[in-house]
Parts: sequence; C-alpha cells; structure tokens
Amino acid sequence: MIEKYISLIEKEITKQKFGKEPESLYEPIRYIMALGGKRMRPLLTALSYSLYKNDVEQIIPYAVAVEAFHNFTLLHDDIMDKAPLRRGKPTVHEKWNVNTAILSGDVMLVKVYDMFLSLEERKLKKILSLFNICAAQVCEGQQWDMEFETRGTVTEKQYLEMIKLKTAVLLGFSLELGAVLANAPVEDQKALRDFGVNIGIGFQLKDDWLDVYGVKAKFGKQVGGDILANKKTFLLIKALERSKGSQRKDLQAWLSLKKFKKAEKINAVTAIYNNLDLSSTTESKMNYYFQKGFQSLNRVSKKEKIKSIIDFTKNIIRRES
Repeated sequence: MIEKYISLIEKEITKQKFGKEPESLYEPIRYIMALGGKRMRPLLTALSYSLYKNDVEQIIPYAVAVEAFHNFTLLHDDIMDKAPLRRGKPTVHEKWNVNTAILSGDVMLVKVYDMFLSLEERKLKKILSLFNICAAQVCEGQQWDMEFETRGTVTEKQYLEMIKLKTAVLLGFSLELGAVLANAPVEDQKALRDFGVNIGIGFQLKDDWLDVYGVKAKFGKQVGGDILANKKTFLLIKALERSKGSQRKDLQAWLSLKKFKKAEKINAVTAIYNNLDLSSTTESKMNYYFQKGFQSLNRVSKKEKIKSIIDFTKNIIRRES
C-alpha cells in the first residue's frame, strides 16, 4: 500500500510543472520538489483518506499540495539558516541565489493555493480555512525558533509549543485533510489531527535525541551538530535547567567559547548530558507524545483499518535516521 501511494505521489510531483517562464523562477521549485525525502505528509493524507474510501488516486493532487507547502517552508528555512545543503544537495539559495530562492518560495506558496482550487466548493472553504491556520502557525513556530537562538533562557513549555507549531501542526493538517476529503465524521477529523500533532512533537524530540546519540552513518547528518551550534534543543534546555555548580560552569563555558575543537566540544557536552541522564529523559518525553498520539486513534471510528496508519508511524519511530 505504502509503495503504491509513494508511486502515485511521485508521479503527481513529476506532472506538476508549477510554471514555465521565467525558467529561473520555476526551475528551483521543480528542483527542491525532486530532491525526495520521506514524503511523510502526503502519505499521511493518503492513509487518512484510505480509512474511509478506496479511490485514493483521486486526492493525490491535494496530498502533493501539502508536500509543496512543506518544501516551500524548507526553501525559506534554508535561507534563514544559511544552510548549504538540503538532502545532500545544494540548497536553492546556494545553487541559484537568495533573491531567486525568496521569489521561488513565494510563487510556490501561490501554487499551493492553485492546487486546492479544484476542490468542490463545499469543501474548498473549510480546507483553505484549516490550511491558513496551519500555515500561519508554521510561520509562528519558525519565528519562535529564531528568537530562541538569542534568548538566554527558554523553558521546556516554550520549546514544546515552538516545535508543535513549526513541525507538528502540518502533520496534523495532513491527516485532517485526508479525513475531510473522505467526508469522515468530524470527531474522526479531530482525532486524526490530534494524532498527527502529537507524533509530530515526538518526531522532533527524537531528532533532538538522534543529534546526540544517533549513529552518523544512519542519521544522515553530523552527529553533534546541534551541540556545535548551541541550538536550544530539548536536551540543552533540560541541561541548563538541571545543571548546578561546576557542571553548570563547564556547560556555560562551552556555550560561550568561540573557538574550539569540534570533537572536544561534542564529547564534553555529551558527557554532561550523560551525567544528567538526559538520554532517558528525552526518550521518556518523546514516548509520552507518541503514546498520546496513538491514544487519539482510539477515537477514530474505522478501527478495522487504522492498523495501516499505526504500522506506518511505528516504522518511522523505529528509524535511526
């Protein structure tokens, strides 16, 4: 089933040309959309829809609209983060330039609305309303993330709210979209959205954990990258909250150093995390949100078909990259 849906999604992405001239405006969109990825969001839309109806191919264009919006956010995030690579390839602003990347991102968002316009009228208003709320929340989350970089103190509650907005709400919308398109009961729509939001928070916490404790060959990026960048992940926030005395001074010293040996900093900060038992603390928090998400599925009426979503999600949870 998953392979079939991925094939349908990839075919739709290839079919979508997004625009023609000037080519320098539209080629970056085709480029970032072709970079791949897990296609988790459109897959969740398809899986959610399949709980109620069998003609999944009918809604693939709308699932791809979600993927286009996700990639639009990545394109602009890469500019803000000055990221040189995306999925192992040059980012759009590196391959072209920043101004082109901004404009391509802008028109990409416009094209997302275009992709929704073929919806039947009675669904169009509801879906666009839900999408607009989600899109604004993603932007709010990104702004909080940037502001946290310069804040001295960020609380666990603030961090969890930020990752909910920046990452998790789009997973929630992806599932809710499939349910709305399938005319699912309103309670099911809400339950699937809640499931997506909670597993989204869990996924981000797992990414935080993998940055410290992941295996480089499987993680797909430099282990300890967040430590080197002083990024306020869940682990750093808890370390700042729990550390005391000389341990606190050591942590603050590493955070303030401008010049250092990368391996030395990663090892030293990881040792502090180990001493504070932050690996198990983070795993416990992430599993709390995964379980909370799965509990939401108990409210979904299609109990006999929900296994497809559970199995797909558990496979992602088990990933080491």
